Amino acid sequence: MSNGIIERLEDVTPTVLRAMAGTGNARLRTVMESFVRHLHAFAHEVKLTEAEYDLAVDFLNRIGQATNDSHNEGILFADAVGFSTLVCLLNNGNAGATETAAALLGPFWRANSPRTENGATIVRSATPGPELFVSGEIVDSRGKPLANVEVDVWQSSPVGLYENQDETQTDMNLRGKFTTDAAGRFSFRSVKPAGYPVPTDGPTGDLLRAQNRHPYRPAHIHFLGFKPGYKTLITQVFVDDDEHLESDVVFGVTRKLVGDYRRHDHGEPPAPGVSAPWYTLNYRFAMEDGEAIRPKPPIK
Repeated sequence: MSNGIIERLEDVTPTVLRAMAGTGNARLRTVMESFVRHLHAFAHEVKLTEAEYDLAVDFLNRIGQATNDSHNEGILFADAVGFSTLVCLLNNGNAGATETAAALLGPFWRANSPRTENGATIVRSATPGPELFVSGEIVDSRGKPLANVEVDVWQSSPVGLYENQDETQTDMNLRGKFTTDAAGRFSFRSVKPAGYPVPTDGPTGDLLRAQNRHPYRPAHIHFLGFKPGYKTLITQVFVDDDEHLESDVVFGVTRKLVGDYRRHDHGEPPAPGVSAPWYTLNYRFAMEDGEAIRPKPPIK
């Protein structure tokens, strides 16, 4: 089938669309046709120069070159332009306003976190910082407790580094995999996380500097809930006194995801040997009925 010879500028977009018209997968055809229309319209709108085109292609190539087993630059770039959060909220409720408060997966999830008993610690190497005691509850969309939910937890250290970024931390420090009990509850002991800068030594960092943007994320803990028969819950719970709550570099903060990290300076601590101040976090999660799909780990 002939697509036609391009005679003028206005012929380019319809000619490309005709070439893709025979795509057998209907969803692929819909997505790619829309992508081409918007991409071509973008070039028209900004009057893209050839030098800018070359820069963009080089930027795309550098994203791939900067990705490795311990770092996913593609996800980082999508996060930094708000695309990850947009896709998350398109698929999980309006602006996090639903009971099922979802958030982006981020570039640091690992699928093989160690199984950990409820109430145990995820601190696996010396990690100075205020101690934190987390108690979570998971319910279904009707408020009924969900037992046997597999809950992945991961967070940065009080210096703002995940263990795969920091050679002073042992492997799998501040990570754990829990299972909810009959009341839908899980709990663990940790240290209060800190905010941190996203990696800026790649093309995404170059973009942030060019836009005069800071690279910081507010402190948070990641949670991933998995149970057959329910849509996988991916979320984060942010520390409520963090200075970057309203300027998260990856636009991940929604109102329902700001937790009550309560400081305790007095009283009986939750465990022996705990010095003040310590913190507690109690949070209720909801999971919707649906298909349980594990995300692809962005790193090993």
